[in-house]
Amino acid sequence: MGGGVTGRPARQRPDLIGDQGARAVVLSALAIDGVLCALATALFLPLYLGSVPFPISAVIAGVVNLALVWAGMQWATSTRLAALPLWTWLLTVAALTLGGPGGDIVFSSSGMGGLAPILLIVVGAGPAAWFLRRRSRPVGRT
Repeated sequence: MGGGVTGRPARQRPDLIGDQGARAVVLSALAIDGVLCALATALFLPLYLGSVPFPISAVIAGVVNLALVWAGMQWATSTRLAALPLWTWLLTVAALTLGGPGGDIVFSSSGMGGLAPILLIVVGAGPAAWFLRRRSRPVGRT
């Protein structure tokens, strides 16, 4: 795992990285983080800057999902497994589009609110999906 400084041993031990139990725990934690990110960004999506809708949480979701997928790539053996945080994020956003038991809805359908879920999905999942697609290509192809 890397040479470190010349004349000194490498600091990172490869036998600690191969632990399957730690790998499962970290990927599960990343999946839960995907759910928490979806909940937070969906609830902060209808923010206003003065009288103008300002969906900054969609951009934040894109950055956080990219970071979660990047972290998943460090621990997963395949890109499918590394995409677990993105899948849990997408499933949570999809579940939030459905009505609750009392008819409560998270995403409104009037004005900017009608486009907000689409904007959240495109901007929130786009960077992570691009990263996964780029990483899953064979080396010789562009």
